[in-house]
Amino acid sequence: MNAALTPDGEDGTTGVGDARPGADDEAPVIRGNIPGSFPRSVLEERHPALIDRVRRSFPYGAEQQRALDALLIEIDGGDITPLPEEAHDHERWAEWGYPHHGRRWLDVPFLWAESFFYRRLLEAVSHFGPGPWRGLDPFAPVKHAELRGEGVDALLEALHDLGSRPAEERLRALLLASLQGNRADLSFGMVPGGGLGEGEAGLVVDELTAARDLLEPGPEGAGTVAVIADNSGRELIADLALIDHLLVHGLADRVVLHVKPAPYYVSDAVLADVMHAVRRLSFGPGRTAGIGERLWEAIGTDRLSLSAHPFFCSPLTFAEMPADLRTELAGCAVSLFKGDLNYRRLVGDRLWPATTPFAPLVAHFPSPVVALRLLKSDVVTGLPVGTVNRLTATEDDWRISGAHAVVQTAGS
Repeated sequence: MNAALTPDGEDGTTGVGDARPGADDEAPVIRGNIPGSFPRSVLEERHPALIDRVRRSFPYGAEQQRALDALLIEIDGGDITPLPEEAHDHERWAEWGYPHHGRRWLDVPFLWAESFFYRRLLEAVSHFGPGPWRGLDPFAPVKHAELRGEGVDALLEALHDLGSRPAEERLRALLLASLQGNRADLSFGMVPGGGLGEGEAGLVVDELTAARDLLEPGPEGAGTVAVIADNSGRELIADLALIDHLLVHGLADRVVLHVKPAPYYVSDAVLADVMHAVRRLSFGPGRTAGIGERLWEAIGTDRLSLSAHPFFCSPLTFAEMPADLRTELAGCAVSLFKGDLNYRRLVGDRLWPATTPFAPLVAHFPSPVVALRLLKSDVVTGLPVGTVNRLTATEDDWRISGAHAVVQTAGS
């Protein structure tokens, strides 16, 4: 594994983003202050590279260039500074960040540091400002390039072919496609291949049968399924195909797709990305076009509702979500979680022993859970002891490589 994460340099504070009812104090909050660790590489290598990528994505003006320069200097060993007072969400981020302002980026909880970096990046490029750059997605060029790529073409062809297979077989394949679509995380770089069910052998926790059982309608019939989206592009197309299947086959009476309210973590889906993905499906081959057409109609009739709650661009865990969102999700028959960040927010961004049972860590969540996730960070739970021993003995970076996946469930 990457360099061991321990409470080295821990000052005893927890800060926003660490809370989880019943959190075990022996599982340290993950920070970036361990040399050679994955979080440190994100903060010291990936974030500066991302600033450079954003700078080259659009011909930003002198004001935005200066702000990007200042952010680059700050994250390179400087102290964290708060948002300017004129920022629309200054008070909210001041509350979340009061334990962390004035400290090194490496010394605060990793989940908070990553979230605040993206908020500061949007501030630097005037995404929320009053000028002409307002609302421009700084990650749009890479998102659009991925949507036009061969991986999406292959997925659309596979979705057409899948339409001729039995419904039960299709559901399993679509769950796997939604899982493996997480390979297309643009903050990690693309992984070749776009077929359905790719990498099933990489499942280190396989609760697909339990996931399908949770999606089966109960005695009162099908209810609402929440899908907590992760990435745009290829992954979102796979998610939408799964959503279409749930609606067509009566596994959901209604689906609510939760996306980010603003650009976040490079490829995370926003509302515009959903529209692009539905249109891409509508122009796909054969039966794939029908998926896009049905989804377009489902959005118009509210069978597929789109939500972009501010919580999803916060540094908080799901244990800390606001009452209105908790109430909404409590009314769902199942909540399906996509990707690495949602998993970290669900179980808590701590270095849990990998054998820590998954279900107790998510008992705070108000509805049954299905988590589809490729391992791309240090947080992982619910693995058998033998699996952990085998992976530890044979692979140094198995927690972060993206080569392994989990399908995990909780609730009934």
